[in-house]
Amino acid sequence: MAHTQLQNPHIVMLPTPGMGHLIPPVEFAKRLVLQHEFSITVILPTDSPISKSQKKFLSALPLGINYLLLPPVNFNDLSVDVQIETRICLTITRSLASLREVFKSIVESNRLVAFVVDLFGTDAFDVANEFAVSPYIFYPSTAMMLSLDFYFPELDEIVRCEYKDLQEPLRIPGQRKVQNF
Repeated sequence: MAHTQLQNPHIVMLPTPGMGHLIPPVEFAKRLVLQHEFSITVILPTDSPISKSQKKFLSALPLGINYLLLPPVNFNDLSVDVQIETRICLTITRSLASLREVFKSIVESNRLVAFVVDLFGTDAFDVANEFAVSPYIFYPSTAMMLSLDFYFPELDEIVRCEYKDLQEPLRIPGQRKVQNF
């Protein structure tokens, strides 16, 4: 364990399946490696082989960032019309046993200081907690969405019905007036 204190701090990132969930945390990882000398392992849960674009993207990772593919989970018990959000969440929960094994190996050989997931990955927090590693949510967002998130408590006080029942569109701070052409 003494040798790990000399190592750079290490972070494990668990993006949920799909390129749109992979690119933002990897870009964040690049900054952490280049600007702050962290090392990063990106762990990818899957339900099938990764795409050619994912392979190409992952093969171009800089030094200091490596990746691991978890064994694909089985979805034979799901109907074909199950929503993508359900598949994403189930990919995470059904990968927890594999994640735990990989996590144990990483903890034994690195100075692991953080575990980072996206919004769909919070079920994996239990694994980080088992190893006394601080879990974090990485939530890349547009400025408009961030504005809406901060404005929700005020909206909750103002709006007395279900949002779907509103007769007029809501005006959110920072939102430009929509012009009809």
